[in-house]
Amino acid sequence: MTTVAAAPATETQVRTDDGARLAVSVLPPLTPPTGVTVVLVHGWGASRRVWSTVADRLIRLGHRVVSYDLRGHGASSQGAEPFGIARLGADLAAVLAHVEAPDAVVVGHSGGGFAALSYAASEDRNAGALSGLVLLATAAHDQDTPDSEVRMMGSALFQRAVSRPALGRKLLGQNMLGPKADRRLSEVNRQMFAAAGPAVRAEAFRSSRGMDLRGALVSVTVPAVVLAGTADKVIAPKLGRVVAEAMPRARFEEVPGAGHMLPLEAPQTVVGAVSELTRDHG
Repeated sequence: MTTVAAAPATETQVRTDDGARLAVSVLPPLTPPTGVTVVLVHGWGASRRVWSTVADRLIRLGHRVVSYDLRGHGASSQGAEPFGIARLGADLAAVLAHVEAPDAVVVGHSGGGFAALSYAASEDRNAGALSGLVLLATAAHDQDTPDSEVRMMGSALFQRAVSRPALGRKLLGQNMLGPKADRRLSEVNRQMFAAAGPAVRAEAFRSSRGMDLRGALVSVTVPAVVLAGTADKVIAPKLGRVVAEAMPRARFEEVPGAGHMLPLEAPQTVVGAVSELTRDHG
């Protein structure tokens, strides 16, 4: 059997128009290229790391894979503008332009799904700059995080709790993961969440208040797959169904037993959704 050596990832930075520096990874395909670029956008309190298994499987299918840390997360800086849904959509546009992906498939998880929807519905989006959307555990409205949760996200006490492995896994796992999720996945989730600064987490969770993209989604005519875990306690699956019903060429699918962290819990389902949208390429 012939072993194909993986080409190294390209690490780069994208400078946004408000001065943020977004850390970006570009992985070349491991098999004959399909010509498809898949851009992965993580959610609040995570990082590019959440896509490790998904990215590995995508490059083995011949796709070029781009992932980046949202502003204020991972190795990315915050920039001058406040954390906001439209701002994150503009950040995604900057990444797409930088990596020269004129017809990318964008995969957005949770808050990364908000960014993907904001970008897709933007009047500033260039025609043909997007060939498909995969949206995971996300919504287009009803994300008015209460004051108590925003304060918790920004509190030093909560930060100390999630920084302790056993306690952090318990606190986050019971809300963010399905009941049968592997403990190793729970620990990866905890590490990412603890690494996000409390101030950034609070600002992020506050930013979705008043968001309602439903009216604009009728203009998003690219094919889309919307996935939701049946055990998601963070964003109700019914909100994902609303997203799919608002877009002309979208379908909705529930992932049995999965919680909110679909990139960790159901990577093959995510890859299957991408393959559904890209099977006509190459």
